[in-house]
Amino acid sequence: MSYINGKIIKELREGKNLTQKQLGEIISVSDKTVSKWETEKGLPDITLLEPLSKALGVSVAELLSGENIVNQNRSGNISKLKFYVCPVCGNVITALGEGAFSCCGTKLPALSAEKAEENSFEIERPEGDIFLRFNHPMTKEHYISFAAYVTYNGIVLKKLYPEQEAEIRFPFSGKGKIFFFCNREGLFELKI
Repeated sequence: MSYINGKIIKELREGKNLTQKQLGEIISVSDKTVSKWETEKGLPDITLLEPLSKALGVSVAELLSGENIVNQNRSGNISKLKFYVCPVCGNVITALGEGAFSCCGTKLPALSAEKAEENSFEIERPEGDIFLRFNHPMTKEHYISFAAYVTYNGIVLKKLYPEQEAEIRFPFSGKGKIFFFCNREGLFELKI
């Protein structure tokens, strides 16, 4: 994990229209201390991370990553759903917009989905459900890790494991998209 850099502190402070003195007063340090941070002649103590991030209007993760992530999806619209997958442990994180996430010491980028090729899956509709069979290897080295069915009001995510069948069943709950993630090729989507 990285540590705070002076450039982001200065950018965020100026974005809030705060002077070094005003920021220092908010978090109980001197303006000279803030100046040292911004010129990278010193670093904030770990006990100041939470008050500093709060004063600057960002999360501690954003402050540590040196990136100011602005989530344009303030209403939490599910159509803006983002997937984040840890390349180390396979942990899956979903968010209703941009976020700053890390896992196993790795900063996770939001995945962008490619349209799934029609020959990469078969869909059946038994008893009104959605049954997907993927034409995809399921070895320990190359496999589909998860599939998610996303509708206007919800998400159902199911985990798949190497050496099991490359198939999954979802209860149908309306029009939407199915996303699936291959550990080598990334995220794919198809409309239902």
